[in-house]
Amino acid sequence: MEIAVKRKDGYVRVNGLGLFYEDFIPEFKKATILCLHGGPGASHDYLLPLADLAKYGYRVVMYDQFGCGRSDELEDKTKFTFDYAVEEVEGVRKKLCSGDRLFLMGSSYGGALALSYSLKYQQNLTGLIVSGGLASSQLTVKEMNRLIDNLPSWASSAIKKFGALGEYANPEYLKAVQEFYSRHLIRINPVPKEVQLSLEYADKRNVYRTMNGPNEFTITGTIRDWDITDQIHKITVPTLITVGEYDEVTEVVAREIHNRIRGSILKVLPGCSHLSMWEDREGYINTLKDFMNDRLQI
Repeated sequence: MEIAVKRKDGYVRVNGLGLFYEDFIPEFKKATILCLHGGPGASHDYLLPLADLAKYGYRVVMYDQFGCGRSDELEDKTKFTFDYAVEEVEGVRKKLCSGDRLFLMGSSYGGALALSYSLKYQQNLTGLIVSGGLASSQLTVKEMNRLIDNLPSWASSAIKKFGALGEYANPEYLKAVQEFYSRHLIRINPVPKEVQLSLEYADKRNVYRTMNGPNEFTITGTIRDWDITDQIHKITVPTLITVGEYDEVTEVVAREIHNRIRGSILKVLPGCSHLSMWEDREGYINTLKDFMNDRLQI
């Protein structure tokens, strides 16, 4: 039987910034899942399928990170870092989820952030979920370049040619980027409006370009050398890692995380790319639900 769910939204102040959040509250709560969006620089909108978990008794909280979506932006761009973001997650946890049995879920960059948070604050977690996440920017880019090599020749040639020239707005380059995205970001046409909204926020605000770069596979921003691969073995909280069969953050990246976190579970979602919560909504939600139920021994 599905449980009645109430939704609310608002702003929570963390480190002086107003952060927009949505909260899906079941009538009977088993635990809370706090969801971290990717980018860095997107918004939480593309994660809205996870609100389905509230029907099974899980309170679902998601928010727009600093400078993302509807949230305030830091004036000091030197703080556009993982260290700041980790403390922001902890601030949100304290304000919105204090005292809850808490699962932390991160998608893409949000998965990287969830891993970073866990290295410092895993004592606050009941479980960790990393969906299409990464522990090394360089390994991720290496794998994305492998995917580019396997694109149709016109697309791979355009990406390499205009990328080398730094002509990221060239129409041929942009067409090739879309070819990559249609195979490895989201394999749904038309793109769901919630996903499109998240991409538009990333494009019009500063965080994505500052921290990441001009697109998913060209990481020229502040996270380009980020790597915590040699630290994640310290994570002991129960961990689920999901990855799409065609994910831009590939199964190679996911297995590297899985192999280093003892006892972690790796789930490859067939037919899916990066946004598997849209491409196989039911399968993805059931994977998360089953993992959390197991951790709670339900």
